[in-house]
Amino acid sequence: MKKILLPTDFSENSLNAIYYALKLLKGENCTFYLLNTYTPTIYNYDFQLKPGGLGNVVEVPINTIGELEDLKKDLKSKFVNAKHKFINISAFNSLTDEIKNLVIQEKIDLIVLGTKGASGIKEVVFGSNTIHIIQKVKCPVLSIPDGYIFEKPTEILFPTDYGIDFTENHLDILKTIVNNFKSKIHVLNVSLGQDLTEAESANKERLEKLLAEFNDTYHRVIDDGVPQAINKFQMLKPIKLLMMINNKHSFFENLFFKPVINKIGFNLTVPFLVIPSKM
Repeated sequence: MKKILLPTDFSENSLNAIYYALKLLKGENCTFYLLNTYTPTIYNYDFQLKPGGLGNVVEVPINTIGELEDLKKDLKSKFVNAKHKFINISAFNSLTDEIKNLVIQEKIDLIVLGTKGASGIKEVVFGSNTIHIIQKVKCPVLSIPDGYIFEKPTEILFPTDYGIDFTENHLDILKTIVNNFKSKIHVLNVSLGQDLTEAESANKERLEKLLAEFNDTYHRVIDDGVPQAINKFQMLKPIKLLMMINNKHSFFENLFFKPVINKIGFNLTVPFLVIPSKM
């Protein structure tokens, strides 16, 4: 049984991501953790100017267990599925810290959340919460663009620089999706003209063996920037899911966490699965 974490603030954006997750994993036995985090409301501060008097601060945590219960009932009504069960978590914590805790405690397999682009360099592609989660949590993250309507991920684009020593763990979620939707995997390598190193060639061979049972093709683009290559490929093929492995110091980090992204106009129009290099 897979364990899926669904953070929500009850917005349309987060609800859309939850709907996507339930449809994507329709055929899987899953436990879905509906998570909402909150911080205290300070409603009374009586400051007293006297020795030792620091005032009276009253903190009232406003948990959201009621809203989560309503959401769970609504989901069970709209998505009748005996393979799915739901657990509500209303936590007094920051979102990223609570997710980090739950990933370890509950052995979460996947986090699915809605994301919006925002102003600023880091938030061009993702919202700040998504950025923090990808950077700090050792768990696959599936980001659903705002307003994206579910489509079967029959065509999956997997850009890689072959800088990863691929393992079964890296590909677990990908294989689940491919098995459910008979997806075709397009492995895309972007080169500046140099041949693969011995290590990169070995990693490519390892990846080919791990994906041997699936419908996969391998593409190599010479002398083209990574974002441009991804955008061009998406224009040629009806890509429904983008996947990358977040290997520190790889082109993934350069692609999404460097100021250059603000200049090249990378467009995230499909769900994006990010796998940490170290699980």
